[in-house]
Amino acid sequence: MSTYPTNMAKPKQIRTALTIYRVMAVIAGIALFILIAEMIMKYGLGQENFFTESWSYIHGFIYMAFAAAVANLGVKVAWGLKRIVLNLLAGFVPVVPWVAEHRNTKEINAMLQRAYVA
Repeated sequence: MSTYPTNMAKPKQIRTALTIYRVMAVIAGIALFILIAEMIMKYGLGQENFFTESWSYIHGFIYMAFAAAVANLGVKVAWGLKRIVLNLLAGFVPVVPWVAEHRNTKEINAMLQRAYVA
């Protein structure tokens, strides 16, 4: 008999959501550093080129994909609204998306190991 919680998605769905979240956290973290470099080039050095004109929009789309991945994972593992919002805010501070991803991955994998063996 399984002791798997009924308020969460199936383990395969959680693992898929976790993989998407992990990829998006890495990409969002990298995109944030690129955004900072772009802002320094644009506002600090006064440069205007395709990169400085376009990266903010590209970064916005990347962040929205990251936000969707966080929400998807949060719903599947039954996080509360506060935890989902804190993970969304992690995408605004350099390096923090990677730290949050590492902690969340470790916690979710441990939870899956405890709750469901398959």
